[in-house]
Amino acid sequence: MAFRRRAKSHPLFSQEFLIHNHADIGFCLVLSVLIALMFEVTAKTAFLFILPQYNVSVPTADGELVQYHYGLKDLVTILFYIFIAIILHAVVQEYALDKINRRLHLSKVKHSKFNESGQLVAFHLTSVIWCLYVVVTEGYISNPRSLWENYPHVYLPYQVKFFYLCQLAYWLHALPELYFQKVRKEEIPRQLRCIALYLLHIAGAYLLNLTRLGLILLLLQYLAEFFFHMARLVYFTDENNEKLFNVWAVVFVVTRLFTLTLYILVIGFGLPRVESQALDPERGNFFSFLFNNILFRMSVLLLVCLFQASVMWRFIHFQLRRWREYWNEQSSRKRAAAAAAGTRQQTKLLKRDSGYHENGVVKAENGTSPRTKKLKSP
Repeated sequence: MAFRRRAKSHPLFSQEFLIHNHADIGFCLVLSVLIALMFEVTAKTAFLFILPQYNVSVPTADGELVQYHYGLKDLVTILFYIFIAIILHAVVQEYALDKINRRLHLSKVKHSKFNESGQLVAFHLTSVIWCLYVVVTEGYISNPRSLWENYPHVYLPYQVKFFYLCQLAYWLHALPELYFQKVRKEEIPRQLRCIALYLLHIAGAYLLNLTRLGLILLLLQYLAEFFFHMARLVYFTDENNEKLFNVWAVVFVVTRLFTLTLYILVIGFGLPRVESQALDPERGNFFSFLFNNILFRMSVLLLVCLFQASVMWRFIHFQLRRWREYWNEQSSRKRAAAAAAGTRQQTKLLKRDSGYHENGVVKAENGTSPRTKKLKSP
């Protein structure tokens, strides 16, 4: 107990020290792994952290091709790239977002949302470019049949596996960042829900050998999220500028339609036609084997449709609330303008009817004294 009390009072264990120096601690850990590459004794262990593991030589028509599959050693690689993500998060925050925040003078609530959107804009833009490069070079867009042909896709190209490991590392790093960034308690449940959904979908696609479909779906999702958070950044700088929200609304609807179409195409029509349907755990086709069962297939499609419907319902509710607030604001402005015009009109009529006093003399509307009427002699 005495050690615990001393540890809590020590500056290395204090909350402020961890919050302000977590990026430096991560940098030291990353640097120590890189230094370990320089020595033959520790180089083999250092490669476990840096490079994807489980590479195999797969024979092809053009020769042997080096590909990868997943395993427990991937957790070590993910841990290393979690520290990389923490360092990059701190760099974006300090050298970009903090400088902009000082100029905008935002409130505490808007400051927190601005930081969140700024980080996600940088991440989503990078992920969209990277994911688009992967799906184009691997031919998943030019040949849609490759999304289900030769399933299960146990062996992955290097860039596909590395992309998935980095995606998992980023969303796992977001959990300690909730503590380091001092996120408000009201925002924590929403952000935890978002992180959990991303981890569930990315890890599910990676472990169930649906990496090709997962890449296309991530590309569509990140594209819509990029426009949303970009619109929020523009709105925080200029509250009268909401044009990007309209762009995001169009992109969101289009990406939802493409997402639902891909699910139906791949799960409903593609995977059930895979030739190799015998259960073989070593080959990793358990998920493919389940698609022989029409009940399982329809259950998956039903869950997907219900989830997409809930997403669209929240989107429609959000848009209706925005439009209602917009029209209420416009009507209140019109009422205020009409009331101000009526007041000015009443003031003019009052002056015209009764005139006004200046230096004790009654003046007419044009500023001249009213003439006194002459009495006619009888």
